[in-house]
Amino acid sequence: MTEIAVLDHDAVLAAVGAGEAIEAVRGAFVRHHRGEWVMPPKVYLDSPPHGDFRAMPARGDGLALLKWVTSFPGNPGAGLPAVTGVVLLSDAVDGEPLLALDARSVTALRTGAVAAVAARALGRDDARTVGIVGSGRHGAWAARCLAAAGYGPGVCADPRAEVAEKLARELGWEVGERRVALGCDVVCCVTPGAEVVVDAGDLRPGLHLNMLGADGPGKAEASVGAVASCVLFCDEWEQAAHGGELTGAVQAGLIERARVTELGAVLAGDAPGRPGPDAVTLFDSTGLAIQDLAVARLALAAWRDGRARAQTVRL
Repeated sequence: MTEIAVLDHDAVLAAVGAGEAIEAVRGAFVRHHRGEWVMPPKVYLDSPPHGDFRAMPARGDGLALLKWVTSFPGNPGAGLPAVTGVVLLSDAVDGEPLLALDARSVTALRTGAVAAVAARALGRDDARTVGIVGSGRHGAWAARCLAAAGYGPGVCADPRAEVAEKLARELGWEVGERRVALGCDVVCCVTPGAEVVVDAGDLRPGLHLNMLGADGPGKAEASVGAVASCVLFCDEWEQAAHGGELTGAVQAGLIERARVTELGAVLAGDAPGRPGPDAVTLFDSTGLAIQDLAVARLALAAWRDGRARAQTVRL
């Protein structure tokens, strides 16, 4: 009988630190760009009107991963998490299941990590201040990872005052309205994507935008005009063009493939990043399985080294 180790939410967060998650996610983008890590397209299974399920596979460094995760935006109103699910990590040589992980914690870590990776690669060299628009779970991890990467101080904005205040207290940052957060050097938008929070009039020279919330069809945090006005980057073109922040501008015929650079190409040195200090850069993050693999790989190493405590399940 097969016995599988299981890392719950707290065990994953105890096993993987923000700093090492940032470096691992950066490496995953480079390896994927070079073809060393592979990732089939994300599969969506709608569950109307509640939300959707997503199946996300990836393979690299002798490991294979499948993430089964949800996005149910209405759940918090019922006291339930919007994102939940499981990550299964297997040996890519013999197919043996190795580890199961809580998907919420893996998703939070890799979402926060890519915010820091993109800011380093695409923000101004002298960028320091951070604006968080949407200070919930994933906004908090974006803030934590940016702080771990040396950014700050920051401004936390959220219509739920208590959420913004809690994050600001944790990091020693301040609470501010959306317009104040948008005045920072690096701005992370981490809202459900149901309404626009960045318009063309909010853009100014030198700004870098991490758009982290619009992770599926029909969602957008920036207006089409704002998107079309920026120098554009994404995590993966096919995914971003059909279910990310870029989708509306693509459908309107305002941008095409040639205008958008994938982050992995920039990190690998195969494509230019920010064209100058006055440019307005926008990174569209739709969430990739290679990012999950990077975090899960760290968790596996921590468990094998005795630095992470796991439960076990016998199949």
